Amino acid sequence: MPIIQIGDQYIHAVKSGSSNRQVAILIHGWSSSWYAMLPTIELLRQQFHCIAIDLPGFGDSPPLKRRVTIREYTDLVARLIRQQTKQPVVLVGHSMGGMIGITLARYYPDLVDRLVLLCPTITGKLSRLINFAAYPVSVLEQNNLGRILVAGVENLFAGITDRIMRPASFAENTNLGQQEYMRLRADARRRGQGRVRTACFRAMRENNMRHELKHLNTPTLVICGAEDNTVPLRDASLIAEEWPDADLRILPNAGHWPQFERPTRTFQLISSFLGFVKYDLFNIPADNSLVDLNEIIDFLPYTSLGDKLQSAHYTRLAAQLDIRRFPARTLIAKGGEMGRELFLVMRGTIEIWKLASNPNLIIKPAHHEAQAKKTQLLSVFRPGTLTGELSVIDRQRRSADMRAGEEGAVVLVLTRQKLLHICESDPELGARVVWNIASFLSKRLRNILYRIDFGELNTIEDFDFQKEFRES
Repeated sequence: MPIIQIGDQYIHAVKSGSSNRQVAILIHGWSSSWYAMLPTIELLRQQFHCIAIDLPGFGDSPPLKRRVTIREYTDLVARLIRQQTKQPVVLVGHSMGGMIGITLARYYPDLVDRLVLLCPTITGKLSRLINFAAYPVSVLEQNNLGRILVAGVENLFAGITDRIMRPASFAENTNLGQQEYMRLRADARRRGQGRVRTACFRAMRENNMRHELKHLNTPTLVICGAEDNTVPLRDASLIAEEWPDADLRILPNAGHWPQFERPTRTFQLISSFLGFVKYDLFNIPADNSLVDLNEIIDFLPYTSLGDKLQSAHYTRLAAQLDIRRFPARTLIAKGGEMGRELFLVMRGTIEIWKLASNPNLIIKPAHHEAQAKKTQLLSVFRPGTLTGELSVIDRQRRSADMRAGEEGAVVLVLTRQKLLHICESDPELGARVVWNIASFLSKRLRNILYRIDFGELNTIEDFDFQKEFRES
């Protein structure tokens, strides 16, 4: 396992995933090590180059040579990121690691692309159980006499750690396995770390992020356990109040370790938020699919489909869109067929044609005018606009042919199945997407009907869509 040198500080790290992918930095919490992030490493390695670190003084990393503060850890992580990559990273932080991630996004926003926070501490004020039980044990362990005393009591009462750690860390009906628990407990009781545990406890309280959250613009997913007795849920309430753009999720039957206790649901939320091309631990996506994904994410905010979405939503929506490329004048969708897709123009144009006698006909540029006389060009859709009628919702037959324009077309496709998946897995995003679809189509229909009512048009087919788009 590699050791990374940052100035005069050595950091133990675990790396996984292709080195040519975007970097994901994973940071554990108080009294822990890189092992706390193991389940998320297995997920993220599909699409990212993962670097899970032991913070100085924890795991196999030597302690800081300076006073321990959250800002000191944050500055060190910032230097680590700049050393490992030239691009912004995805940062995943658990508990105290979440506080470090928030601090990093606050003071080094250019280094963080997206944040995933698992039970993060915001105020640094942990639960009463931690304050009155775990913290005093850490204080005692700072000197030799205290360590001997704690070890003696530990043996005598068959495990103070078990009595404190289980109710503080895990749900009453946790799904955590015994082997995983023993490893987490071993990290919490690792010898020689009492001093850094005490220092970090104080450092968290000194780094209260209240009133700082409103300054954050980084897309963020926050996952908290409903039965977390380490970081009180009042911190989650603070997120909801001061950081409305953060995507906050509370998981039932989970304590302070949702990545171990509720892995399936936690992975679903993370993979959806990060725009996984495919949620499959054993299926690594190709590099070109990730390039397409990033291009779609950048494009969506300027479209009718992505109008007024939160920043966290664009990646989720992009992962559900298929990108297709069509040469000039080729058929995209056939009139009269059952429609199950909605189309968003990304580049080029899409032309809507009145049903041709030969729906399979490929219209060549040289024959375009002659074909236009036999049929009728009804409308032209330019980048950022939707088409596909309402067939993606009502599954009726299409009323016209859809063809690529004279320069061809690059099109994003949202299928009925993917739209239903969005609505079921993320109701908030689903409602906004459906609203955007309905708003765009209703505006177009209202404009057409308005002109018919005032005698400007005889029928909908007389509407000059090309003129409409030029004017808009």
